[in-house]
Amino acid sequence: MVALELASATKRYAGRTALCEVNLTLEQGGALGLLGPNGAGKTTALRLLLGFARPSSGGVLLRGLDPYSPEARRGVGYLPERLALPERMRVRGFLTFHGALAGLSGADRDQEVDEILTLTGIAERASDRIGDLSKGLRQRVGFAQALLARPEVLLLDEPTSGLDPLGVRDARQWIQQARERGCSVLVSSHVLSEVERTCDRVAVLHEGRVAGSGTIDEIVLPGESLEDAFVRLVRG
Repeated sequence: MVALELASATKRYAGRTALCEVNLTLEQGGALGLLGPNGAGKTTALRLLLGFARPSSGGVLLRGLDPYSPEARRGVGYLPERLALPERMRVRGFLTFHGALAGLSGADRDQEVDEILTLTGIAERASDRIGDLSKGLRQRVGFAQALLARPEVLLLDEPTSGLDPLGVRDARQWIQQARERGCSVLVSSHVLSEVERTCDRVAVLHEGRVAGSGTIDEIVLPGESLEDAFVRLVRG
């Protein structure tokens, strides 16, 4: 099964074309890095994949289904670039609430929350209000929410934002562990080194179009770094 797909997807906003005839596919169990400068269309692509917006033309599939279908969204974890966490809620209560939304209940939910608190290194802050946490700890809470209930598909938008070097290394491990259990991962990021470490394939967007896609070995020419290849593709 294809985990995610954009098929000739175009999205227009008030006369402006944010995406134009974009084709992207994430195979089940794979990891795709979505790259591009500011305004390239990465956020729009994620919005279409998550069912937050409909394409003006073309097709979109999430877990083989229409992203607007509740069934499609089951088993999907999402970490947005701009975290909007409820500051007055306590960490454990927030994750317990999301566990219930994911269909977990009773002892299974409590065990899953305990495990994800430990995995993301925030077990000691479980009783703290989210509003009292640093930016890096809030990012860990966001990761915990995205990883809760062992999603089949994981969409991460700038996942290392606000994390210190230890947190970046931890995030890399969380992504790898998710992949080891068969999770399909899409990482949208400006941090090329992290995409190179965590993803099998990359797609570079520029001005709403795919400037290049493939494995890193296919994208990077001999003697180039991924950064060099990115600049070449974006600048034409």
